[in-house]
Amino acid sequence: MSLLGIVFGIAFFVVTQAQTSGFEVFFIRTILGTNGAIRVSDRFQDMEGTVSKVSQNGSESFVFRSRENARYVEGIEYPLLVREALRHFPEVSGISEVIEGTGIIDSGSRKQSVQIHGLRIKDHIMVSELQNQLIQGSINSLDSDRSGVLLGNRIADRLKLSIGDRVTLIGGTENQQLRVVGVFETGVSQIDKNRIYLDLSTARSFVGKPFGGSVFQVSVQNPENATELAAQMQETLGHRVVGWQEREKVWLEVFKALRLSSAITVSSILLLSGLGMFNVFAIMVIEKNRDIAILRSIGFTPRDVSAVFLWQGAIVLLGGIILGSATGFLATYGISKIPLRIRGIFSTDSFVVNWDFSHYLWAIVIATIFVSIASWIPARRAAKIEPAKIIRESL
Repeated sequence: MSLLGIVFGIAFFVVTQAQTSGFEVFFIRTILGTNGAIRVSDRFQDMEGTVSKVSQNGSESFVFRSRENARYVEGIEYPLLVREALRHFPEVSGISEVIEGTGIIDSGSRKQSVQIHGLRIKDHIMVSELQNQLIQGSINSLDSDRSGVLLGNRIADRLKLSIGDRVTLIGGTENQQLRVVGVFETGVSQIDKNRIYLDLSTARSFVGKPFGGSVFQVSVQNPENATELAAQMQETLGHRVVGWQEREKVWLEVFKALRLSSAITVSSILLLSGLGMFNVFAIMVIEKNRDIAILRSIGFTPRDVSAVFLWQGAIVLLGGIILGSATGFLATYGISKIPLRIRGIFSTDSFVVNWDFSHYLWAIVIATIFVSIASWIPARRAAKIEPAKIIRESL
């Protein structure tokens, strides 16, 4: 029973961690493929002060900066200069200029408010997964047709639009007559039901910003370093720069809590297995007092007696690790094939799992700790048995 407890404890630990971290990794991949790793936006003007101190060598100036009351200028005023500066960061793998705004899509029969993203499609596919998120139409159509528009699938469903349909974008400096050239689905409901993509020049004309006012969506080679890189960029560029970790902090904290909660819950199975093994060994020590005394009388040292119980625990632990890891691997594979349609914070049609060796390693470490304690305490007690006393009480 102790062996089965260890087997199922390790297997359940691996499976739950594979699921929770799998959904987290998939969410991160969706976010990076939609909004990029780093966002460069408003320019700020530091409030600078100078403190002078006269020394023997002359006057020395100390400059301090405070951004608590900094004045922000909306968007990027000089996108060409900022783009050139971003290219000097070796970690940057793609840069896309985006004009953002709001408007209303009028299909003739229904209207809906939308968030406008104007971009150069050739640049944007370098920083996003938009090409893979397209479910209808062609990504190249937006490049060749300045009046083309890509709609989120929920917008298209609500307005009953399909490829080739004409719509009117209203609400800006001028109404724009557009043609639907594609429909995309990210799985993020707030994006799919609100966002549209236009050509950059068309979007600038609509929002009335012929120059400046844009933001940059940046992709990097290692997204895990986005926070540190964003801090460097902000200090260098003088613009607000946000990494994806800061942008999606709330959801990342939710996934972290779920992963930790599942780990604590499943670890209780391993704890119960350890308690069961402790009870077995403790009873065994009591029942085998006379046998232990005989072993001591024929030359076994306390360490030898202790090793008998420790080796039993090690054998059970080793068997549990092998069988538990194999069971966890097979169960994880089986769960990954279960159909599950999810739309909301990402899009998937099956359970998402993350194959990570660290899940097995943590399960083994936790099982080893519990089993070691459960074996060591009875083994220590067995090593303290005095053979003369036990034999004298048996006569």
